[in-house]
Amino acid sequence: MRPDRVVLEADEAGVGGDGGGISPRAGSADRVASNDVASIEPTSVKPTASRRIGDVILALESISLSFGGVKALTDISFDVREHEIRAIIGPNGAGKSSMLNVINGVYRPQSGRIRFHGTERRNIRPHAAAREGIARTFQNIALFKGMSVLDNIMTGRNTLMRGNFVLDALHLGFSRAEELKHRRHVEEVIDFLEIQHVRKTSVGRLPYGLQKRVELARALAAEPKLLLLDEPMAGMNVEEKQDMCRFILDVNDQFGTTIVLIEHDMSVVMDISDRVVVLDYGKKIGDGTPDEVRRNQNVIDAYLGVVH
Repeated sequence: MRPDRVVLEADEAGVGGDGGGISPRAGSADRVASNDVASIEPTSVKPTASRRIGDVILALESISLSFGGVKALTDISFDVREHEIRAIIGPNGAGKSSMLNVINGVYRPQSGRIRFHGTERRNIRPHAAAREGIARTFQNIALFKGMSVLDNIMTGRNTLMRGNFVLDALHLGFSRAEELKHRRHVEEVIDFLEIQHVRKTSVGRLPYGLQKRVELARALAAEPKLLLLDEPMAGMNVEEKQDMCRFILDVNDQFGTTIVLIEHDMSVVMDISDRVVVLDYGKKIGDGTPDEVRRNQNVIDAYLGVVH
């Protein structure tokens, strides 16, 4: 793990609560209001290690998505470059989660094109997207609450397993060797995310912050090229946010994983993102570096509200 830590600012209401056994980090200050985009200043928490942003690996062109008469996304285009952290932000109902669902095949847009590693993807299904190297976490935790942490994370290896039903049932030959290989990788992920102490614990017994970390572990177990994170810090207290930010940066640095992130905490977004795309009412209103987005008047108006 890198020695640097992300320091998040928080108000008193966020400090306290059950940290799930995570030690608090030093250096907290008064939190910048998350809806005051213009006032957020960078806090220099970017990784110091050299990290080369590569070519475009995901390109979305003129994506439009409707549900009956409701337009969730309208003519949205942006791209994601290899090894970067790309944030999608916007007020509630802006279409952020719908965009993630389009990327990993849950929703099929009525128009537009999606290219992944230069290949156009048409009518792809979520399981096919997973096999291509796209993994995700969800806004609402989607874990098997009655299963252990270890078993939950093992499900993330499903698309990489090549055994058959008979060999798996008998636990013989190739199937046994394959399971041991997958188990070793899962143990490495558990060590990486520092959840060794709960590896055999039922997920339903864990505090919320640790459950979010287990969900991240399950996504990482799939060895994704592109990791989609839907509000990974929603509902967390300050200490839990600090740790999650650290893990996201470490995943990006050490694994070279490209990350697309939805997050409402603007201090987090501005600190850890390379580029930010902003949605409002299903339309793109801003795109650029955190510095550029912070000073974009359309973005400021969307978050603070304007008189029409």
